[in-house]
Amino acid sequence: MLAGCGVIERPQRPAWRAQAENACLARKLVNVSAYVRPAPAIDGPSICGVDHPFHVTALMEGAVKLSGRQTLGCPMVAALDQWLAEVVQPVAMARFGQNVIELTSMGSFSCRPANNVPGARLSEHSFANAADIGGFILGDGRKINIAKDWPSGGEQEKAFLREALAGACNVFTTVLGPGYNALHYNHFHLDLAEHGRTSSGPRRICKPKPGPQLTPAPRLDNLPDPPDIETDEDLEIAQAPTQPGRRNTALAFGSLNGATPPAPAPVSRAPVQSARAFNPYGLTPPAPVGAPRDLQRRPPATMTADGAFVPEGDPEEWDVTSSIRRRR
Repeated sequence: MLAGCGVIERPQRPAWRAQAENACLARKLVNVSAYVRPAPAIDGPSICGVDHPFHVTALMEGAVKLSGRQTLGCPMVAALDQWLAEVVQPVAMARFGQNVIELTSMGSFSCRPANNVPGARLSEHSFANAADIGGFILGDGRKINIAKDWPSGGEQEKAFLREALAGACNVFTTVLGPGYNALHYNHFHLDLAEHGRTSSGPRRICKPKPGPQLTPAPRLDNLPDPPDIETDEDLEIAQAPTQPGRRNTALAFGSLNGATPPAPAPVSRAPVQSARAFNPYGLTPPAPVGAPRDLQRRPPATMTADGAFVPEGDPEEWDVTSSIRRRR
């Protein structure tokens, strides 16, 4: 009787996640302080979790507060510090003559499917590898709210938000904001998901596509340029390795007891304006061009063994490296 029993191994997080954490810690990219404190490891449910999380209440050595305490991995803390120092503060100083002193935090660690859709793959939030930013507070107390100021704020507010989002595409590997879909109308989603490598470094997904002011990354090696890809998967996701005969597990559908996930309910999607027509640096967005794509009939995304996935849409709409002229 026992001979017929097999050992069911628990799904493991992709190895690149621990490697990224360990590299960040080894390089001492995050300084422990009153604002950034080590937290206990998070392990589960399913493959959710992070080995070395931090509880963060402020960034840039306390210069920029967070509206609430966030749980983030070492790479995300370092990347947020870099984004603030290299992008947000210089733009704020240029536009308003003062620095940002607080970020409106809308989310960090949360073991859940992408966009909270039952049956979807796990979000990068499930690994403390993502942050949602809803707005900024300047030194004089002025509040810049993405939901309000992105579409209808003053000229300087609009320009600041578009430049902050575009600059994030040089720091994070996934940047989603207003103009990507209806769910991101009120915040910037920033994460460090592994999407694969190209000739100019990591593949970076930016929606809407940043303007031409972004400096193309130099070619690092002889890896191929980003291919033209068409898929239909929501971004902001991660996936556990699939074992033969078994489904991937996720918190959303009680996988710990072996229950079979229910079929995902149909998702009503608002029409998405073409990223080519959006012009993130234009202060008056042009009218939508062409009919929206039929997202329900496009082929599924692919996933590599190390947890990287091939995202939705034409690379010209979101991949910073795809705009680099190919070398013959």
